[in-house]
Amino acid sequence: MVQPTPAVIASPQVHGLLQNLHELSEAQENSYSQKFFYLSRLAHYYLFGQTWTAASDDHMRDKFVSLEPNKCEFVYLLARSIGATRIVEAGTSFGVSTIYLALAVGQNVAQARGISTTGVIPTGKVIATEKEPTKAARAREHWRQAGDEVEPWIELREGDLLETLKVEEGMPEQIDMLLLDIWTPLALPTLKIIQPRLRHGAVVIADNVIMAKPLYKEFLTYIQAPENGFRTLTVPYSGGLEVSVYLPQK
Repeated sequence: MVQPTPAVIASPQVHGLLQNLHELSEAQENSYSQKFFYLSRLAHYYLFGQTWTAASDDHMRDKFVSLEPNKCEFVYLLARSIGATRIVEAGTSFGVSTIYLALAVGQNVAQARGISTTGVIPTGKVIATEKEPTKAARAREHWRQAGDEVEPWIELREGDLLETLKVEEGMPEQIDMLLLDIWTPLALPTLKIIQPRLRHGAVVIADNVIMAKPLYKEFLTYIQAPENGFRTLTVPYSGGLEVSVYLPQK
């Protein structure tokens, strides 16, 4: 029987690392305690209007909360298809989805260098964000394990992303893709910080927009309003994935 070609181009070392990390993440997500946590957060929102607390931060400090493998593969292929070389990832956690983004950026840069006729050497990077120091350290270790296919293409900005993403130094003038894998109240403020840098045709992806639709209300209202320049579609992956393309009228 002919084996299907993997969606993601990577070495056996990186594929093995990703498989291991996804298995660890899936075990956490499928635990009763984690499912109860998510249900309790929705209940607190409906009953008390409460979106997040310090106790929530404490609970999530050792959790992967990474995108599922099929979502990661989709994002990777989307990044490859648009030739994305400048990506912002809001919410890095243990750096699993960052590996896919970095693979795409590195491969897109290599392709661009192969066909460039301008004499300018194409470059690229993933700007990743994480406020929790212990998670940032774990992410860096995972990228180190992934090696040169991944690690050189990532710049990690630690701290409050609403501040770190405003730092001009090192920020590309134009962004090809924005991945929003963060707690819902931060989605719209983060988008508004990055939006002035989005190139025409840039892609914005937000996770769990079906499962957490009430919490995404402001974000979805904004991104679905034509005057804000986006055309958007909810893709029915587990929890829902909002895929939006920035097509402002000139």
